[in-house]
Amino acid sequence: MNVQKQILTIAMKAKLSTLWIFFLLNMIFRDIHEFVEPGFIAEIMTGKSNGNPITEQMLLLGGVMIEVPIAMVLLSRLLPYRANRWANIIVAVIYLSLIIIFGTTDLDDTFHLVMEIAALSCVIWSAWRWRNPWLKQSVISREVSS
Repeated sequence: MNVQKQILTIAMKAKLSTLWIFFLLNMIFRDIHEFVEPGFIAEIMTGKSNGNPITEQMLLLGGVMIEVPIAMVLLSRLLPYRANRWANIIVAVIYLSLIIIFGTTDLDDTFHLVMEIAALSCVIWSAWRWRNPWLKQSVISREVSS
């Protein structure tokens, strides 16, 4: 029975990690896709993005924003059940909130944002419904022995 529990845990960790990869790829390709938008490269060359100056702090924030989903790919595989479950829920809720607050009106960006929202919603749903398979056996054992 322990093998079955290990398989269930590994399968959920793989599912969450894969969802983060899907989210991350959509996030990256949405950004890369901006380079073909007319005037984008010319604006970047002036040292501005959307009218805001490109600063070291802005680049650091961008690096952190992309690093968190990268880390979640790894953490979804490595963290133990409880920490894994809550880390996935909390980080996905934060990113989902940011996507909704800072959404876009650009049609191609909207497509990628819908995919990102779908991925994050699946992360939240899967992590929320994930039950500790190791806990079930001990609860059942206590109920049977009572």
